[in-house]
Amino acid sequence: MALDRSIAIKACVVSVLLGLALAFDLVLAASGSRAGGEQTKTERFDRDPGWDGVNHRIARQIEPVTVRQDFGFSRTARTGGEPGEIGGFITAAGEPAYYAKRIEERTFEDRLRASGTLASPDGSYHVLIGFFRASTVKEWRTPSSIAIRLNGRGDHFFAYVEYATAKWRAGGDTTPFPSRSDPETGRTGLVGYPSGGRVYPFTLEYDPEGNGGRGVIVATIGEDRAVCELAEGHKADGATFDRFGILNVVKSADDRGELYFDDLEINGALETFDVDPEWEGIRNREVYETTLVRPRFDFGFSPTRFAGGLSPGELGGCVFRGDCRYPERMAAYGDVVGPLTFDGPIRASGKIALARGVSDSTTLFGFYSSKDSLRRNDSQKESIPESVLGIHIEGPSSEGFCFYPVLRPLDGEGRTADVRESPRILPDGASHDFSLEYDPAGAGGKGRITVSLDGRRSTLDLEPDARKSGTRFDRFGIVTSWIDGNSQDVYLDDITYTVGQAD
Repeated sequence: MALDRSIAIKACVVSVLLGLALAFDLVLAASGSRAGGEQTKTERFDRDPGWDGVNHRIARQIEPVTVRQDFGFSRTARTGGEPGEIGGFITAAGEPAYYAKRIEERTFEDRLRASGTLASPDGSYHVLIGFFRASTVKEWRTPSSIAIRLNGRGDHFFAYVEYATAKWRAGGDTTPFPSRSDPETGRTGLVGYPSGGRVYPFTLEYDPEGNGGRGVIVATIGEDRAVCELAEGHKADGATFDRFGILNVVKSADDRGELYFDDLEINGALETFDVDPEWEGIRNREVYETTLVRPRFDFGFSPTRFAGGLSPGELGGCVFRGDCRYPERMAAYGDVVGPLTFDGPIRASGKIALARGVSDSTTLFGFYSSKDSLRRNDSQKESIPESVLGIHIEGPSSEGFCFYPVLRPLDGEGRTADVRESPRILPDGASHDFSLEYDPAGAGGKGRITVSLDGRRSTLDLEPDARKSGTRFDRFGIVTSWIDGNSQDVYLDDITYTVGQAD
């Protein structure tokens, strides 16, 4: 009997030890350590990690906004002449809507030309008229597009000429045409086109041989002429055009109004709209509700699998730029770490996918301060929050979406790497491997940040006084910028990151 009891006790002890060993193995799978005392953690988001969130789910707390699209063939005569034209009521929104003619596929190597008349009865619309590729309509600077952007201001409207390559690199006027010189002051100012009953002739033409062979776009409205030269290297990006028509500006639910077009000649073919041309319409006759309204944040734990992790579940969602003037317009979602300082190494790595990106948008993820990075501030001088060490996904539009290191110490100025030398990430939903590493011994002891995307690297050296700033990072995750703007849909998974440094 005593022997049996002894065996049972030993078996129980062995079972407990095996359980402890298994638990220890699970802990090691989620966290680790490096030489020098750095502690790391791996988060696979197999379930909601319950990280610290601030305003990150505002979109789920606010009533949806109604979007109305009602444009296409119309038996009206707003552009003059006999009834029959295209146009109607158009709303800028996060969901693409267009009415367009299928055309023979063209590229940047081909000439393109369109002309016609337009009328703007009224409204605050935001609309493109031009050439584009139907399968890549996703955002404001629509990839593979050459267009005139019409921006309504009620009783008048402005016009811009613009383009975007297949790699989301864009160009065009940053100021509208026409601009006129004031005869009294000699200053050049913006002059909009009056809305109402006026009808304006317009043209849009692309010449692949112009601009020294780099390509040039010329647009006219009335007697006004605007010229847009393709930037160096943009023609080589390529572009494919298979539609011509009306496209809403794709960003978030915004301005709306009426526009009409008639007597369109598209690459030599005339459309008078005496009868319904039965062009292709996508979401052009719909009324629906959306929560994609600036700046309604909607990010955090997601049960999806866009980033390409080992299993469903990831970090991400819809990330708008924030606005530090208003506490409710800043947001963050992050895990508690450290606090970490510039005196020890800081790292993060994992997988990432950019599913959607809009011009004038930013996603900032990495290490931040739960206090400093979300501090209310009336100044609009700096878009980078204080006490941040991380990665930006950002423009400028001329370079597409760049992936590069960013830093701002406490009470210091924000700095980034040279975006022209940084990796690019396309908003096509593809999965990528990324890493972020801060080496306190780098750059001769000043400290260096290195970011990589699929092996391509970008570096940023600290200023000499940055390490004396007293900066502390106590969170790892996503934090919004300090100057507002548009949104991105970004997802991260299987992330390993620093949670502690040596004493």
